[in-house]
Amino acid sequence: MRHRQRGVTFLGWIVLLVPVAIVGYVAIRAVPVYLNYGKVTRAFEQVRSEYSSTESTTRELIKSSLEKRFDVDYIESPKMADVSIRKTGEGWVMEVEWEDVVPLMYNASLLVEFQESVTIP
Repeated sequence: MRHRQRGVTFLGWIVLLVPVAIVGYVAIRAVPVYLNYGKVTRAFEQVRSEYSSTESTTRELIKSSLEKRFDVDYIESPKMADVSIRKTGEGWVMEVEWEDVVPLMYNASLLVEFQESVTIP
């Protein structure tokens, strides 16, 4: 009686591991972009908590506080010029929209779009 070998062959492992490696590579390249987004979100929330109970808030105070947080956290994208601070009936609104391009290989890149908006009552 012949016993047949069972299991995954070398070619089978290659077929299984190549897609996993590609997804892992994209994830490794994209994680810093999402960590930066977390820093931007945290900076916006900190400014909101700082000025939510203050009545004498001005655009310059909000911008200065946000710039300091961007400097401390080494946030290079988005730039402060991309941040919109405007007065509405509900309070001050800070908004920003930006894109990050993550080069993957050769002419393939990953484009990630972000948008953040916070209202200071």
